[in-house]
Amino acid sequence: MPVEGPSGPDAGRGVLRHPARRPFYWGSGGAAGSTSHGEGDAISIPGKSQEPRVNERIRIPQVRVIGDDGSQIGILTTREAIAMAQAKGLDLVEVAPTARPPVCKIMDYGKFKYEQNRATKAAKKKQHQMQLKEVKMRPKIEDHDYDFKLKHAREFLAQRDKVKFTVTFRGREMAHQELGYKIIEQVLQDLADVAVVEQSPRAEGRTVSLVLSPKPQQTPSKPATKPAAEKGPSEQAPPANG
Repeated sequence: MPVEGPSGPDAGRGVLRHPARRPFYWGSGGAAGSTSHGEGDAISIPGKSQEPRVNERIRIPQVRVIGDDGSQIGILTTREAIAMAQAKGLDLVEVAPTARPPVCKIMDYGKFKYEQNRATKAAKKKQHQMQLKEVKMRPKIEDHDYDFKLKHAREFLAQRDKVKFTVTFRGREMAHQELGYKIIEQVLQDLADVAVVEQSPRAEGRTVSLVLSPKPQQTPSKPATKPAAEKGPSEQAPPANG
């Protein structure tokens, strides 16, 4: 196989070339004998959940088997376990691949996957992705506009979203930025019962902004146990005779 010399774009490193293959470089990084992924190689994606092995995909010769009713059947050969599952019209599913021997359970895998997907979708519906809502104001905002925007802000906070208040100045209003800070202070007072400061008021060019977050939801505390009432004179034990 011909070896090209250190000329051209590959100068400084040896290159083996073949008319039907791509060039293979050495001496340009990596230890000797190291391998890399090429076309067609299976590459595992970090964070992506892998499906459990089922039936004939289980290659271990022996497995610990759990019955479809949860009973401990014991250690069987994989062929025996698969035959036992198929005799019931079910599947053999590997549930603990790192155990020695691996633990497999007899179950209806299709039904299991269906219920698992339903539970995942239901959990996603219950989860709320917090969003950042923006409420824009002017330094000379009218009272009814202020009340209207404050009402919307309360609704956003009640939905567990953050709210960014922005007061924008135009033209000569830049000389009276104290009006914008006065509005921001009023917002802080009016929403103190439902919000906490996420980002303190600050100037950004021609605007003054403030970010509020909903107050953390408090878990209901258990009622304190009342101390036993003291007994009255009539409830006290009679004195002992003698």
